[in-house]
Amino acid sequence: MGCLGGGLAQAEVSLEGRTLLDREEERVVWRLNFPQAMGSLVDPVQFGGNSYVGVGPAVYAITAEGRVLGRADLPAPVFALDAASGAVRVTTQGKGYTEQFTLAAPEAGFFIPVQERAVLPPDPAVTQWLARVADRVPASEVNRWTTLFPGNPFLALREAQERQKAGDSYAALNNVRRALSSQMPFPAWTGLAARLDTAGFPTAADLALEHAKRDAAARGIDPEIPVSREALKAYGDPARYAATLISQNRLPRAEVWMSFLRDLYPQFEGHDPLYERYAALLEAQDRAGEAEEWRQFARNQRSGSLYNLGSEDTATLRDTARLATIALLISLLAALLTLSTRAWRTQQQDTRAFGGRYRSLWQRPMTRARLNLMSYASFSERLMLFILGAALLVTLGGWQWANQTRQGLLAPALNMGTYGGGWYAANVEDLNLRVTPDTAILAGLAAQLDGDSTTARESFLQAGQDACALNNLGVISQERDDKPQALEDYRAALALRPDLSAAQYNVGLNPAAPGTDFQKKYRQGQPRLCYPDRRNLARMVSGDLSVTLRRDLLNPLGFLQGDPAGQRLGWVILAAFVHLLLLAFLLLIPRAATSARLGRPAPYRFLVFLLPGSGLLNSPWGGMLLVTWAALVTTLLPLTSLVRFPLLLNPQDPTTHNLIFTALLGTYLINTLVLGLMEARYLRRKREEE
Repeated sequence: MGCLGGGLAQAEVSLEGRTLLDREEERVVWRLNFPQAMGSLVDPVQFGGNSYVGVGPAVYAITAEGRVLGRADLPAPVFALDAASGAVRVTTQGKGYTEQFTLAAPEAGFFIPVQERAVLPPDPAVTQWLARVADRVPASEVNRWTTLFPGNPFLALREAQERQKAGDSYAALNNVRRALSSQMPFPAWTGLAARLDTAGFPTAADLALEHAKRDAAARGIDPEIPVSREALKAYGDPARYAATLISQNRLPRAEVWMSFLRDLYPQFEGHDPLYERYAALLEAQDRAGEAEEWRQFARNQRSGSLYNLGSEDTATLRDTARLATIALLISLLAALLTLSTRAWRTQQQDTRAFGGRYRSLWQRPMTRARLNLMSYASFSERLMLFILGAALLVTLGGWQWANQTRQGLLAPALNMGTYGGGWYAANVEDLNLRVTPDTAILAGLAAQLDGDSTTARESFLQAGQDACALNNLGVISQERDDKPQALEDYRAALALRPDLSAAQYNVGLNPAAPGTDFQKKYRQGQPRLCYPDRRNLARMVSGDLSVTLRRDLLNPLGFLQGDPAGQRLGWVILAAFVHLLLLAFLLLIPRAATSARLGRPAPYRFLVFLLPGSGLLNSPWGGMLLVTWAALVTTLLPLTSLVRFPLLLNPQDPTTHNLIFTALLGTYLINTLVLGLMEARYLRRKREEE
């Protein structure tokens, strides 16, 4: 695989296939082979007596003797190297973007610092590169490649496991210590910690997690930013490993990993179920006090979400809107069916002179429109139909809004734990965020984290009198040693939002926020930035409900181009809007017949008892009874078994099922009582007329 030779002269270093060669005249001084698992290679450059070669998303420095001196971890595959400007310049290329970085001199721990801020994208091909390379080395070659590439801790761990199997515990611990002395990005440290834990080195795993937190803090990771599950998987997937430990009842180790999640990723997507599982495990171990603390911590994470519903806020709103849509659709169909049944016979009599019910449609279209089935209903009944149609349109819009907002909030660019860098800039443009003060804050944060405080200040000023923007302006002033101005900005931010934890921290308070302890420990002496919460992000992604309805009505295919379900729902919204216009038109048509002429045919009497409220549409209470009945029926329909009920009790629970069924019987009882009173009044009036 690779071979090292002697020789001090460095005449010519070149790349032949996957082998790096140093030739002196016709003699090969040394050669170093890079396995295919490492990815693409970039031609080397010489600088400071060393050779630099791009290997996948990294740059290796090779000494004149052919020894690996260090490695620089970069956020995308290396595209080109250049040493003509008095430093080693690296160009990386990702999907739709390129970035340039400057390498400093190699340091201890086989580490090459990068002068610019390198933002790691949530891409496993980059964040799990070292682990993947180590996993593909054959077992017989592990020791050899550990010597050739000493900066890969995953190779050192594999060697430690081999030593452990052979009974050489001292050598195994030496390999583990060597692994912990390396320098890596935080996702690699997190993945290494899980492997160390599994291999039986829990203390080393704890140290690896500490390294991960320190590197994450240095790169701008902040616990206030929600992180999607996909991003968390790319960052080492600590939630999955913690869930595994909980399922195995390994409480001491689960405690360490849950604390890691609490410190660094407290608002990861779907955290509520994991927190609850951990709390249940604590209770099972007679630690009820700690269990309640975790439940309270989970409840605190709901702050800043939509309607304080937590990380599943959009899913909750989607399911609620879906439930309301089905209920309103049933109500509208029940009302239309009942009113049509009552007018059916009278319409047949009235259209007989014009060719009949169907022939009159083309023979006398204007007259036939005047005699449509709904024209026999009273104005109040048609008004109730219009109200139901309008409510249906709103709930459909709410359903679409929740879908669109959920998709936007799960976009990796808004859920990666940090902002800035080429990958973020390329991906955030694809989101087509709405121009709002929140968008200006997001742009300012990206610039500020990347070190461009001038651009950041301009963006924050565009946000106007926003508490988050004022806090971040104060951070810029503090970094420029203008502490009086910084304090003024922090106080102005608190005047607008007294609960803003970042501003509270910056004025010397100790807010009970997830990032407070993290900031104190890992960014000691630094002011705290304010980040948009989920409500701010939702305004950027989709705006309010009126924006969604207007967009779908004007162009049902204009949004969610790659989402067929969203397009179908857009067409349904358009159809509901056309139907609402038709109902509005029916309000303008004079009534075709009096209630005396319509009578009460037997099918109509049956329907008004079968569908509670459908015969009482002259009154708003009748409409409310109909909608209540439809909502109760909806919870019992097999169709809605696909719908979760996060805001309600579980309808599959026997007690809840009985309560729903009892309430449903109550609607029939109320409907029967009111209809009985109406029938008695109808018969009394009929006798008086006779």
